[in-house]
Amino acid sequence: MRVWRVVPAAHEAFDGEGTRRFGSRWVPKGLPAIYTSATLSLAALELFVHTDLDLEPADLCAMSADIPDDLAVHELALSELPANWREIPSPEELQELGRSWIVEGKAAILSVPSVVVPTERNYVLNPAHAGFHRIQIGEAHDFSFDPRMWIGGRR
Repeated sequence: MRVWRVVPAAHEAFDGEGTRRFGSRWVPKGLPAIYTSATLSLAALELFVHTDLDLEPADLCAMSADIPDDLAVHELALSELPANWREIPSPEELQELGRSWIVEGKAAILSVPSVVVPTERNYVLNPAHAGFHRIQIGEAHDFSFDPRMWIGGRR
């Protein structure tokens, strides 16, 4: 399975440091994790919804990672999530699900629905998992959004 990230070039490392330092929807602060998406377009949308309305991001890169088919993936189905899972800020139960996944250590990847497009999947990677080294990280390539996305405000 191939997964994707779109990030500022300064954050292209697949080390989970950002999540460890700041936490996220699916993983609490203090635990490293790497966020990826099933497609490049979903990865772009995931970054897009976190950008400032008036500031087009510069120096972005797109990166892929190839996950071996036999590497364990723990999938969270929509039916397992609280009704308010898409709220901002996110409910603490989601971080608890991610914390449990990391602590149990049974799977290197956590498959979660995208808040942006709930019928599509994001994949959270655990860099501390024994199987993580089997994931093949691709080269970073320049990425930019269509400039029309910033014309006349976007929301």
